[in-house]
Amino acid sequence: MVPPDVFREQPVLTGCRVRLEPLDGENGAALVDDYVDMDPVVRRLTGTHQRFTPEVLRDWFATRPDQHDRADWAILEREGGTVVGECALIDLDPDNAAADYRITLRDMALTGRGYGTEATDLVLDYAFGTAGLHRVALQVFAFNVNAQKSYARSGFVREGVWRSHLRWDGRWHDTVLMSVLAGEHARRRAERGADA
Repeated sequence: MVPPDVFREQPVLTGCRVRLEPLDGENGAALVDDYVDMDPVVRRLTGTHQRFTPEVLRDWFATRPDQHDRADWAILEREGGTVVGECALIDLDPDNAAADYRITLRDMALTGRGYGTEATDLVLDYAFGTAGLHRVALQVFAFNVNAQKSYARSGFVREGVWRSHLRWDGRWHDTVLMSVLAGEHARRRAERGADA
């Protein structure tokens, strides 16, 4: 069990490539244009049917600091500070010390650089080491094989499939369910430390 406002004191998380800052109206502003005119590939990979207006996005980003049952971060390049995406722990279940994870990079040109994997690792370190979660889960569409590989590198294990869960361009696609548990994450961290 964790407090229902476990994410109230949300820290900045820093890695080698990225820095995660609590998402707010200021750093979220860098994402507005990209989300209004979303890269069609990003739209498909995230299953985003909804269209956004600048006003709705600005309002949503500005309210993130007030949401203590979730933790939203802007992902910034450590060198230069460019906002490259955002990630979040959402759908907190305090009784079972569990939350879901999601991540989006703002442009496909930013993929393959390790930003997503490092951001995920930083969030998992926080989720298990600081917030005291027991389980972090996610959903990824079956056609997004690269994301599944990235999540597996961070310790996520495939645990099931929701069949025909997303309808995109007239076709049905499965959703893969993945999760990582606190004990698994601790073992993985210990192994990484031994390899260093």
